[in-house]
Amino acid sequence: MKKLILTIVVIMIIITLSIIVGINVKNKDENKLDKVVVSEVTHSVFYAPWYVSIEKGYFKDENIDVEVLLTPGADKVATAVISKDADIGFSGPEATIYVYNNSKQKLLTFASLTKRDGQFLVGDCKLKDNFTMDKLIGKTVLAGRSAGMPLMMFEYALKEANIDKSKVNIDTSVEFAGLTGAFIGGQGDFVNLFEQSAMIII
Repeated sequence: MKKLILTIVVIMIIITLSIIVGINVKNKDENKLDKVVVSEVTHSVFYAPWYVSIEKGYFKDENIDVEVLLTPGADKVATAVISKDADIGFSGPEATIYVYNNSKQKLLTFASLTKRDGQFLVGDCKLKDNFTMDKLIGKTVLAGRSAGMPLMMFEYALKEANIDKSKVNIDTSVEFAGLTGAFIGGQGDFVNLFEQSAMIII
């Protein structure tokens, strides 16, 4: 009889421990965050909502652990996604076009973080009080690579100001990541830059 009681007690302890261990394992799995690596084309104040969401833990509230990789250039962002170094690429939509034109591989553009352009036209400080877009006529503007968002938005700004873009020397020889250095080095009269690069020059 004592052996039967002892056996029942042991079985009850084993069952209880199994249930406790099972609950702990389940809780650990529920608390585990899904890691998402995001390849970001640039760091800019323009993307403040993105940074605030990360710093305030809004993604972690949804069980998402975000790792951000700085990857200057939309083409490099697309490469990071294709090579599986990143899960998501954060850049202009032209990256998907570059990839498709070169390899016929389709990348999905699925979100819009911003609704306006975040670049600044930086140039001679002497023009700051009476600058108008027509002052760009005959000048060289470092506008980023051909077909990139910085260039497309600059050309759109010229169109909105009724400036014939053929009257502006638009230099597309410098990649996005090299614009600040090229301008500081004396190339171009004006340059398209995001914050905080624009503030460095000013």
